[in-house]
Amino acid sequence: MIPVKADHLEQTLRAPAIIAGVGVHTGQRVRLAVRPAPTGTGIVFVRTDITDRDNRIPVSGQAVVEARLNTMIENGAGVRLSTIEHLMAAFCALGISNAVVEVDGPELPILDGSALPFVQLLDRAGFRNQAAPLRFIEILSPIEVTEGDKHARLLPCDRYEMRFEIDFDTPVIGNQVVDFVVDEATFRSDIMAARTFGFAQEVEALRRAGLARGGSLENAVVIDGDQILNTGGLRMEREFVKHKALDAIGDLYVLGGPLLGRYEGYKAGHAVNNMLVRALLARPDAWREVVRTPDMAMAG
Repeated sequence: MIPVKADHLEQTLRAPAIIAGVGVHTGQRVRLAVRPAPTGTGIVFVRTDITDRDNRIPVSGQAVVEARLNTMIENGAGVRLSTIEHLMAAFCALGISNAVVEVDGPELPILDGSALPFVQLLDRAGFRNQAAPLRFIEILSPIEVTEGDKHARLLPCDRYEMRFEIDFDTPVIGNQVVDFVVDEATFRSDIMAARTFGFAQEVEALRRAGLARGGSLENAVVIDGDQILNTGGLRMEREFVKHKALDAIGDLYVLGGPLLGRYEGYKAGHAVNNMLVRALLARPDAWREVVRTPDMAMAG
């Protein structure tokens, strides 16, 4: 069993970690290398296939430029990278503050559609504490955004909590809720293996739009009418809402640190999550960076 790290210090990897796979939207095979980085680096992606301009994309709330079906970031030179959310969720949960991620294509590999392969990759590389204390984003005042029937909000809390609710008009999903403390132990046991999902009738439309070219039963839960097409069905109870929570953890980690606050989302996706990030950044009175040890209790 992997021990849960107790020190609230910045962390990086002990050694480089390399993996390859296919992008879910581009269908392009890409190679990804996560490398250790000094304190203060943050998370920086590097498009190694681009050599004629600045190919480094530091992660920040402002760097997110597209969030329709994934989270895409862009630098000042117009270099873009998509589908960063699952790796970002793994970074957040495992406490990785500083890393340089090299990728030789426009999209991170989808792997099995969850954060599990990324966690396994990082575990093999190992972790190294750094001298700087871990910085948290403390929520001081409520922030809420709404888009149609979807909404998300951040509330003050002395630890990182998350509640997510989805409601789909299909008996395969229906109404699902998850409410938990976002910490490493809970992420490993309940969240990281939850896979992305989609509906069979939407796949052809997505492909006509140039998306989902790499999607398959190997990297997504596919629903057709009232049945799940994947052999073996689901990995866990409430896998659908747990994956939405996984996405939200990754989407919020673009803020540069884990939260001291409570996130509540209803039918929210990447776009609503990024709206929430930008609404928070536009309200400097509603948050602050702190370097203290929070109560990281286990979820009930």
